[in-house]
Amino acid sequence: MKKNYYLIVLIFIIFFAISFLTNILGAINPNVSDSFSLNGMMTGMLPFSFFIAYALMSIPAGMIVQRYDEKKSLIFAWVIAFCGALLFSVAPSFPVFLVSLFMIGCGMALLQVILYPLLRVVGGEEHFAFNSVLAQLVFGAASFVSPFVYSFLVTQLALPEAKGVFVSMMAMLTPLSMPWVSIYWVFTFVSFAMLATIVLSKIPKVVRKDDEIVGAWQTHVDLFRQRTVILFFLGIFSYVGTEQGIANWISEFLRTYHGLKPEVEGSATVGLFWGMMTVGCILGMALLRVMDSKIVLRLFTAVALVLLALTLFGNVSMALFGFPALGFCLSVMYAIIFSLALNSVSKFHGSFAGILCTGIAGGAIVSLLIGELKDRIGLQSGMLILFLPLLYILSISFWAKPLVTNEIAGKKKPVN
Repeated sequence: MKKNYYLIVLIFIIFFAISFLTNILGAINPNVSDSFSLNGMMTGMLPFSFFIAYALMSIPAGMIVQRYDEKKSLIFAWVIAFCGALLFSVAPSFPVFLVSLFMIGCGMALLQVILYPLLRVVGGEEHFAFNSVLAQLVFGAASFVSPFVYSFLVTQLALPEAKGVFVSMMAMLTPLSMPWVSIYWVFTFVSFAMLATIVLSKIPKVVRKDDEIVGAWQTHVDLFRQRTVILFFLGIFSYVGTEQGIANWISEFLRTYHGLKPEVEGSATVGLFWGMMTVGCILGMALLRVMDSKIVLRLFTAVALVLLALTLFGNVSMALFGFPALGFCLSVMYAIIFSLALNSVSKFHGSFAGILCTGIAGGAIVSLLIGELKDRIGLQSGMLILFLPLLYILSISFWAKPLVTNEIAGKKKPVN
């Protein structure tokens, strides 16, 4: 298929929108907690509702896309996301928020299943690796931007006289006591704009490779009986649990232990956490050209373990440095674990990828567990649980035995 620049740009825009909607919870959690008088366990239910949708939808999403074409699936995904964002925007309450987050999570999970095969087709197979990395950079950029948009909205809405058409409109739509709800009106507008764009665009049908085909439920059951599959599933579970366990509690940690404002320093630090993940991704790409992926994983994970201890028990300067630095260290983990996993089996890669994506449930479980521990022993002590998934990720760098290793510049491949 001829390279379609319009669709390539559209896919990157969709990646930006997904990330913009996905990674805001860490910045707004303290304000949500105050507005609805939530304890730690109830606050932990917010990321749980979102990421459990990813876990439940990952395998069915692949089957939906294969049964219906890409355009219908994209429309369906954005309809779900739009309805979820609009529902909470017009009826902001805690139970509605949980339902809203679940709906948005379902839509985002479906989108991510669609986009990579579609990017391979419209961008050209020979450019797929480059475009995939570029998509991740766009994804990271949106995660960096969204907390700052939230901070701008909340601080502007707090002024006696809101200035500008956009802020004035947000002031009319948003409850006076809950200015943070304005970010969900933004999500509603973004989802509607993406839905309209998809409807008006011509989307090709993807002919999937054998490795991209999602098998029947029995195939997934058979795979889950394999030790390698279970171990790498736990790897993805551990990574997403660590990522979200940090991101979702950064702002609350800074407020609780260092007295910093969630809508100012808190949201800025969350944004820097995601921004440094993007920077780390670039360095990680360079290191993977000269080092074995297991060594890169071992290095970044070991540094993350040290940084986590310093961040949790250091002073305010260490915390403000440590959380973004942790984002830098986490940047390479997901891609390396995922590639090690797929390179450790000889067939059924499409189904295995679906199983690995269900490991995103780690973001739901670990965040919820930290919330429960916060109520019992305090947030600082509760976040110590993050050492467990990081240690498991470190162990992967020792026991993983991929059938195919990453290509290292200057290193000759063995002749069979």
